[in-house]
Amino acid sequence: MKHGLILIATLAAVGALSACTEKPQTLSSGVKVDTAAFQGTGMPYAVPNWKQGDKASWEQQLKTRTTNQNEYGKVN
Repeated sequence: MKHGLILIATLAAVGALSACTEKPQTLSSGVKVDTAAFQGTGMPYAVPNWKQGDKASWEQQLKTRTTNQNEYGKVN
């Protein structure tokens, strides 16, 4: 009886701890992420006024997005 309780408690502990494992996170898309953000992805889907590879254009787009997301500027 005591041996069975120890076995059940051990199995419950192993089951509880097995839920704590994390699946490996790998980049399966094949996209290289070691380039600067303003270089672009090479994809044709981009903001119309942004030229991929132009750092000044990238910074201007970030400023524009920040201005558009600022709620204080929208309140009159």
